[in-house]
Amino acid sequence: MIRPTIPDDTTALIALAHTTGLFQANQLEELGEMLSNYFGGSSDSDSLPDGKAERFWITDDDNGAVGVAYCEMERMTDQTWNLQLIAIQPDRQGQGRGTILLRYVEQTLMARGGRVLLVETSGTPDFKRTRAFYRKCGYEEEARIRDFYQAGSDKIVYRKALSAHKQ
Repeated sequence: MIRPTIPDDTTALIALAHTTGLFQANQLEELGEMLSNYFGGSSDSDSLPDGKAERFWITDDDNGAVGVAYCEMERMTDQTWNLQLIAIQPDRQGQGRGTILLRYVEQTLMARGGRVLLVETSGTPDFKRTRAFYRKCGYEEEARIRDFYQAGSDKIVYRKALSAHKQ
């Protein structure tokens, strides 16, 4: 079941991100701060004039959090969104859950008028499976910034047009 994330999910989602082995301690700490800000933040600062949220968290729940996705609108754009995080518990990977969660994000964005979804990831060998996942889901490499995260760790940006008229 995919549902909106609630405050009680925070600990489980941080643990989930930790189990993937792809996040460092400072990144997990930042994830906790992001969730805290999301749940403690003012709804006015997080919504568009028509009441649609500029960012959202969703959880894949199977009697406990097994997946999470976080998406936010790129400021100063016309409905360009950035998938900041998607993760599935390692023992549940390879079952199609990540694809279903990503499709849910895309459908949510299309319902909100979203045009483009960007995804950023690392170019290191640890993220080879992640990059293959995005390509399998129809994302194309749009940009590569060499040595972005640190020396030898490129940032790769994938892009997918969401609306019926491809950009």
